[in-house]
Amino acid sequence: MSRTPRSTALAALIAASSLALVGCAGATGAAAPSETEIAEGGDLVFAIGNDPISLNPSGTGSGNDTLYVTRQLVDSLLYQDPANGRLEPWLATEWSSNADATVFSFELRDDVTFSDGTPFTSAEVKATFDDIVAAGAESSAITALVGYDETVAVDDDTVEVHFSTPNAAFPSSAATVGLGIVGAATLDTPYAERADGAAVIGTGPFTLAEYTKDVQTVLERRDDYAWAPSQLGNDGAAHLDSVTFQVVPEAGVRTGSLTSGQVDAIGGVQPIDVETIEASGLGIVSRANPGATFGVYFNEARPIVGDLDVREAIAHAIDPKEVRDTALNDLFAVATGPLAATTPGYVDLSGSIGFDPEASATLLDDAGWKEGADGIRAKDGTRLSLRLAWITNFGPNQTSLELIQQQLKAVGIEVELVGGSVPEFLKLQESGDFDLSWQNLSRADGDVLRVTYSSTATDRLHLDDPELEALLQEQLTLPDVDARDAVLADAQERILSQFHEVPVHELTSILGTGTGVHDVTLGADSRLDSLVAAWKAAE
Repeated sequence: MSRTPRSTALAALIAASSLALVGCAGATGAAAPSETEIAEGGDLVFAIGNDPISLNPSGTGSGNDTLYVTRQLVDSLLYQDPANGRLEPWLATEWSSNADATVFSFELRDDVTFSDGTPFTSAEVKATFDDIVAAGAESSAITALVGYDETVAVDDDTVEVHFSTPNAAFPSSAATVGLGIVGAATLDTPYAERADGAAVIGTGPFTLAEYTKDVQTVLERRDDYAWAPSQLGNDGAAHLDSVTFQVVPEAGVRTGSLTSGQVDAIGGVQPIDVETIEASGLGIVSRANPGATFGVYFNEARPIVGDLDVREAIAHAIDPKEVRDTALNDLFAVATGPLAATTPGYVDLSGSIGFDPEASATLLDDAGWKEGADGIRAKDGTRLSLRLAWITNFGPNQTSLELIQQQLKAVGIEVELVGGSVPEFLKLQESGDFDLSWQNLSRADGDVLRVTYSSTATDRLHLDDPELEALLQEQLTLPDVDARDAVLADAQERILSQFHEVPVHELTSILGTGTGVHDVTLGADSRLDSLVAAWKAAE
C-alpha cells in the first residue's frame, strides 16, 4: 500500500534546530538541477586517497573514503537533507517517538528489494540493528545505539526500536551510512568476514562488481532501483552504468589525474590544489563538516595531561589561526569551540582560550615544570615529552601537527608524532599508549560530543568529569530541541573550561569534478552523497 510521508513533533524539532545551522554550509554541497539534458550511461571514475579497508557499512574502514563507497551500496531509514538539515523519508515513510525518546516507530516502504531480489521488511531492520549491537566495538556504528534494548518487527512494514534509556539523537543516526540496512545474506556471514564486500547485500542504487585492495572498487547500477529520497532529484535507477573508485594516495597525483582528464572526480582535494582545479575550468564541490572540530585532545588517564594546569598551558601555547593559515585556506574555518558551526546545538565560544605563550610558560612554571638545557621542561626527573596520535588520511594533518609541534616546543614541551591509518590510530587509542590525539568526527548532531567524550561511549580519552558526563547523558533524554541545545551549550562550555580539547580548525570536505560531470554532491554529514542522480555528458 502507499503511504504519505509525515514527520512527528520530534522530527520537526530536530529539523528546526538544524535549519539555521546546516543551511549555513556552502551551497556547493547541495544538489542543484542540471540545466542541460541528462545523459544516461557511462562509468564515473572517482579517485580517492585511501583503500576503503572494509566495505561492511557498519564496520571500521578508512574514514570518508570508505563511506563514499558504502553510501552507494546501502540506504538508510531516513535521509537528512543537506540544504536544511531536515530528516526526510527514505526506506521509512513515517516515523514517530514516544514522549521520553525511548521508543521510535518507523513505517516502511513496501516496494523495496535488496540487490539479491529479496524483499525489504522490518525483519532486516531488526536484524541489522541487532547485528551491530552484537558486533560491539568491531562496529563503528555501535555508539549510535547507546541504551539499545531491542527492535520489534510489529509487522512486515512496521518496526519499533526500543531503548532502555532515552536516545533523542537516534533519528539523525538513522540517516547515517553506519545504520544502513543490509540483507539476510550479509547477516548470515560472520561480521569479521564482510570486509571485502562480497557478502554485502543492500538496497542501494549500486552493487559491488569488483574490489581489488589498494587498487579500485567497481560498482554497477541496479536497474530496478526506484526509491531514492526526492531531495536527490532522481526517483529511478542511477544515470551512470557504473562507478569506479580508484585508490590514488598522493593528493597531487589525484589533482593531476583530474586536470588531465584521466579521472572524472576526486575526493580529498587539498587546499593548495583548489586554485589549480578552478583555473583549469573544472568544478569544486565543498561543504563545511558538522561535528567535533579538529583539535588536540587528551588521554587524561596519563598523569602529565591529567593535570588541568598542563592542559591549559598546552591550550595557550597553540595558535589555531596560524595553523589554519599555514596548512589550509579560507575554506576551512578556525574552530570556535568543540563543535563546528554547521552542527545542530553549536555555540560560538571564540575567545574562551586564546593564544598566549607567556601564560602557558607561567602555568608550567607554577606547576613545577622547569626548563632544561635543551629548552624542554622536566619535573622530578620526568621530561615533559608527549606522544601525539594522528591519522594520516588527510594531507594537511602533517603540516598542522609539525607547526603545533614547534609551537609547543617554544614553551618547553616535546611532542612525538605517531601517525597511522584509521585502524592503526584506533588500536593505539585502545592501547592507551598516547598522551595527545589529533582528531575530529563528522556528524550532523550535537550528540557527537557524547560519542567523543563520554566514559560510557568509546571512552578512549578516559575523562573523569562527572559534571560533563551528566550533561552528555541529559541531552539524550530531551526530545525538545531548545532544551537539548541548552544542555549541549553547557557541555561545550564545560569541555573548554576543563581544557578537554584545544579546538584548532573545522574540516571542510572538498571534491573536484571534471568537465561534463554533474550532480556529484555532499550530504548533510559533508561526505559523498548517493550518486543516484550523478551523470556525465557523453564524450
